[in-house]
Amino acid sequence: MADGSEWSDEIDEIVDRFKSCFDDMERLELLFEYAERHPSTLPMELWDDENMVHGCQSRAHVVCSVDNVGGFMAEGGADAQIVQGLMAITAIAVNGQSPDQVANHDPSYIEGMGLSRILTPSRANGFMNMVRKIKEEASTMM
Repeated sequence: MADGSEWSDEIDEIVDRFKSCFDDMERLELLFEYAERHPSTLPMELWDDENMVHGCQSRAHVVCSVDNVGGFMAEGGADAQIVQGLMAITAIAVNGQSPDQVANHDPSYIEGMGLSRILTPSRANGFMNMVRKIKEEASTMM
């Protein structure tokens, strides 16, 4: 796995795709691609105050559940493509894992992808708040 991490093979492949980008603009374009093909998008009609990610620059919402085989599921939606892309990659990272694994999730793949240096401080803070919300939800499901 990349950098000796505990990331899944799928996240390793995503990190490698971002590392192969020519520049930060290409990284943003790739992030927008992930936003478009989010594996578990939360429909806007389900956005409410309870599932809002507070401290995020844009409107962002996350709903977490456990599927019928005990796999964690995070559905997310945001009104900004950057945030939606970050949500998509995070969903890829956590969906299907046990709640215990998600509660201990390490989002350092964002740095490995080269995104931490191009996110504004408020976007980076919003991303960490989203991860924190997902981890807190997972810890209540253990």
